Formats: sequence, structure tokens, C-alpha cells
Amino acid sequence: MSKEIKKAIDIYLERINKIIDQSLPESNGNHSSLHEAMRYSTLNGGKRIRPLLIYSCGECLGIEKEKLDVPALSIELLHSFSLVHDDLPSMDNDNLRRGLPTTHKKFSESTAILAADALQTLAFGSIADAKSITDEQKVRLISLISDACGAKGMTGGQSMDLASEGKILKKSELHSMHKMKTGALIHASIMAPFCFTQDYDEKKIQQMDRFGWAIGIAFQIRDDLIDIEESSDVTGKDQNSDIKNDKATWPSHFGKEASYEYCSELLNECLKSLDIFNNEAELLRWLTQYLIDRKN
Repeated sequence: MSKEIKKAIDIYLERINKIIDQSLPESNGNHSSLHEAMRYSTLNGGKRIRPLLIYSCGECLGIEKEKLDVPALSIELLHSFSLVHDDLPSMDNDNLRRGLPTTHKKFSESTAILAADALQTLAFGSIADAKSITDEQKVRLISLISDACGAKGMTGGQSMDLASEGKILKKSELHSMHKMKTGALIHASIMAPFCFTQDYDEKKIQQMDRFGWAIGIAFQIRDDLIDIEESSDVTGKDQNSDIKNDKATWPSHFGKEASYEYCSELLNECLKSLDIFNNEAELLRWLTQYLIDRKN
């Protein structure tokens, strides 16, 4: 990583962490346990991949950071909401998240559910209350993100994931599940900056649309590989959680070698899509390589 890339990432991480902290209710008063659980679920060391994708894609398009703050906050809150629900006993029943007890283990199952629900509504409320974007831009953003989170996106993908436990899926079915469960919110992160531009370059939109789906699927396959290859000390999550729950994953269906080959294919597709940009895409190129090579 170059000094310039590291500096940019550090600046963006400090920025989004400060925004998240300021957006969450303080853990005191009549709802202290709920507020504490919301803060615990969101401020416990996440890598902020989706906000970083938003900011780096925004750099490619020349969008002001104050506008990018809006989807960066909203999508990260929604990501945190989804993790709390995924970890519940009725879902994946995990004990660890980011090296700490999952929210329902730290608090209670009921508090975790309510905290996640509150994060979801806060995510959309933060868009509605934003002063840096127009009403038209708010509508575009809400439409994009709600599609990514609903029955056609993340929630539908999680439903498919639960229904597929112990089953062998066709390649097209597994691809569709990954696209919805993980890919949709990552794709929304890539496309969110386009909500703020009046310069509708069809070629750029098409290229980044393909990029968003490709990196989203590659991210999930890499996650599946990490689950079987790395220890809890490295990942901060329960080791072999997918095997324990008999999940339908790319490695379990097609093997590790084929999974690595497909990740490499998707990486090349992503980098080729970014050829439409010049030096302004250096951070996004680095992030792309990192996401597909990461160990946790």
C-alpha cells in the first residue's frame, strides 16, 4: 500500500467513524440498553468496506465528500443491522463477531433484534434528514438502497441462504443467492455516488454496474474461503461457521481451487471495468485487489 493510499483510507475511516458515532444515540437515559446495543453493534471495529467503496467511487466521479457521507452512513448502518440479525440463534447462531461476543450474546436476543431494527430505521431517517443533498437525490438514494436491502436484495438472499442449508444448488442458484445476500448492498455502494451527478455517462454507469455486481460476488466467495481457511483469531468470527450450518457456498459446491479461479476471473473483470477511469480510480483499484485477497 502506498503512502497516498494509506493516507486516503485513514482520512475516510476517521471521517465515517466520527459520522457514525455522532448519528447514534448516547447510551444513557430510559433506553440505555437499546442505545448501548446499537453503539456496540456498529462501533466495534468494522472495516467500513462499503463506505470506503462509496468514497472511492465518488472520487472517480468528482462528487463532494459531504454528499457521499449520506450513503456512507446509511449503508454502513444497514450493514450493521444485517450482521446483528445474521448472528441470531434463529439465523446463523454465531457467538463471535469482529473478535467480540455477538450482540445477542453481549446483551440479549430481544435487545439485539430491537437494536438492529432501530439501526435500519436510523439508516433511512439519516437520508431523509440530510442537509447536503436535494430531495430528488434523497429519493434516488432511498430507492437504490431499499431495493438492495429488501426481498429482491439482502433480505431475500438471506432467506435463500437459510432455505438452502444442507442442499446442493445449481451454479446459477448459488450465483443468484450471493448476488442478493452480499452483492446487492456492495453494488448499491458503488452506484450510490451516481445519485448525485447530473452527468449521465451511460458507459460509466454500465461499467460500474458490472463492477459492482462482480466485486460483490467475489467478496462473498472470498468470505466463504476465509471461513474454512482462517482461525477465529484471524477472522474475529466463529471458525467453520458455514460448515457447522451446512451452508451452500462456492467452496463446498465446487472446491477451493475453482473458488480461487472464479475470484481471479472476477478480479480481472473488475479491474477491466475501471479502465474507463484514470488516476482518480487508484484508491478503488487498491480496494478491489484488497477485498479479493484479504484474510478476514
